[in-house]
Amino acid sequence: MMVRIIVLLFVIAVIAMMVLGTARKIRSFSAPKPAVDSPREILRRRYAAGEIDEDEYLRRMSGLSQEW
Repeated sequence: MMVRIIVLLFVIAVIAMMVLGTARKIRSFSAPKPAVDSPREILRRRYAAGEIDEDEYLRRMSGLSQEW
């Protein structure tokens, strides 16, 4: 009787691990990928946060506008 209970608990644990693993895989596939910001957006954010001053912002924005 005790062996049957142990086997039953083991089977339940294995099934639970399989279900959780499958759910994790499905969630990783359906999770939205983080958007890659454009260089201009990164520059705007850095200027807004005070990391660069206006001259640096305008100089770099001008550089992004040029065609190479």
